[in-house]
Amino acid sequence: MDELGEIRVLLVEDHTLVREGIISLLASDPTIKVVGQAEDGQEGVEKALELRPDVVLMDISLPKMSGLDATARIKGEAPEIKVLVISMYDNDEYVIQVLKYGASGYVLKKAMAQELISAIKTICDGDTYLYPPIATKLVNQVIRSKGRTGAVEQDPLSERENEILQYVAKGLTNKEIASLLNLSYRTVQTHRANIMKKLDIHSTVELVKYAIKKGLVKVETVENKEVT
Repeated sequence: MDELGEIRVLLVEDHTLVREGIISLLASDPTIKVVGQAEDGQEGVEKALELRPDVVLMDISLPKMSGLDATARIKGEAPEIKVLVISMYDNDEYVIQVLKYGASGYVLKKAMAQELISAIKTICDGDTYLYPPIATKLVNQVIRSKGRTGAVEQDPLSERENEILQYVAKGLTNKEIASLLNLSYRTVQTHRANIMKKLDIHSTVELVKYAIKKGLVKVETVENKEVT
């Protein structure tokens, strides 16, 4: 964020009308500032490294360089920059691939303005955001997988780490978990980082899958929550 506390956003989208529409939507929130635009993936990488925004809103189907490759390049050279993918596709396997490339969230272009704004703020807080219908599809995929493969092996997590993992899988953000457990935000961040390191897991989606397989959360509880 800048000295005014604004979230600095770079928009990478090849359709002018779509760019103008998104910029207009984001203008409704005074805490978000669009600092740049790019029309293709290559330009998106160049501007991201030049402007160092807090968040890059990245389309996937882009000329010169795909949104996936652009995301990987940005995260490789400036890992502190968060990437939020905006797409028309809601295929769950496609979403998983996007997250593996380093994106922090995935929103469909048909989402409401407030959902896009919420997604930007969520990933700025260090959490992952998935458009709710997509999150539900991923959970259902885990349920089916659990029925085929059975339980997973025990993990090396401490009691506190398992407790935090449980809340992460229920869709709570780091701030909400900190408030609930009477811990500092930084402490929850540290625990979460340790959990991911111990399990060799690199996204919240995979944490949710692990928690379900391990039985830390009830399936019906997760199905009715937004995975963030």
